Parts: sequence; C-alpha cells; structure tokens
Amino acid sequence: MENKEIKEGMPAPDFELEGTEGSKIKLSNYIGKWVVLYFYPKDNTPGCTKEACSFRDSNTEFSSLNAVIIGISFDNIKSHQKFKEKLGLPFILLTDEDKKVSELYGTFAEKNLYGRKFFGIVRSTFLIDPEGKIKKIWRKVKVDGHIEDVLNHLKRISS
Repeated sequence: MENKEIKEGMPAPDFELEGTEGSKIKLSNYIGKWVVLYFYPKDNTPGCTKEACSFRDSNTEFSSLNAVIIGISFDNIKSHQKFKEKLGLPFILLTDEDKKVSELYGTFAEKNLYGRKFFGIVRSTFLIDPEGKIKKIWRKVKVDGHIEDVLNHLKRISS
C-alpha cells in the first residue's frame, strides 16, 4: 500500500478496527464530532498508562467540546479490555494488530531504545474536525503536558 504522508488539512483516512466495545469501529462513524485519535506503543507500560490516565481525567472536558477520544495500539482486544478496566478508561481502544492503520497514519516507524533499533508505534495524536479533516498532528509526543496541549488547542479552534 502506498503511503502518502498525512498532513494537516487533508481528510483523515477512514478505517475500521475491532474495538473494546466488542464491535468494529469506523472512523467515519464520528463525522459531526471532533475526534482525538491517539496512537500509543503498548498497554500497561509507564508512559502509555500515564497518557491514558491523563486522557481519562480530561474526558469530561473533551466531551463538553463535542469530542471523542480513541486510542490505538497493536495490543489485542483482551489486553485492551484489561487495560481499560484496570484504569477505568471511558473511551474506546482499538486494536491494530496487522499494523495497517498505523502505517496509513505514519505512526509505525523505526525506533531506537537504549541503542536497540526496532519497529513500533511512535506516540502520535491526530485532532480530526467534525467534517473528517485533520486539524492538528502531534508526532513523537512527550506525555507530560500533551493532553493539556491537545485540550487547549481544541478549545481555541472549536469556539
């Protein structure tokens, strides 16, 4: 599959993935709402747990701005369901086990950890407007302060 780089202003590529609600979820089902689509490396790891909890703690504010939060990683549904239950996450987690959506969004890339090179998800967030266009992209996200940045950006452009 040819990978055209995703840029702000272009339509968000539609996809369908299995979600923690027990059914397939299509991105296009959320037309009419803001979507905070975040890609994260792995359930139950320190950074990903912190990021998920920050989104959880801000979920009411996002909801009040007509926004839904959706998390995506390579973990399977069983792992996602345990992660969601353990942390009390009020939003959907999707499994991208075949890595197709992560490749489509350019979040599947070579990483370097302690000198070891491997391929995985580069922590990234996409803010998609109610018409389905990408309004803002955050790549190589550092968890501290990120959720506040996304929320503040959404408040600025949605009012």
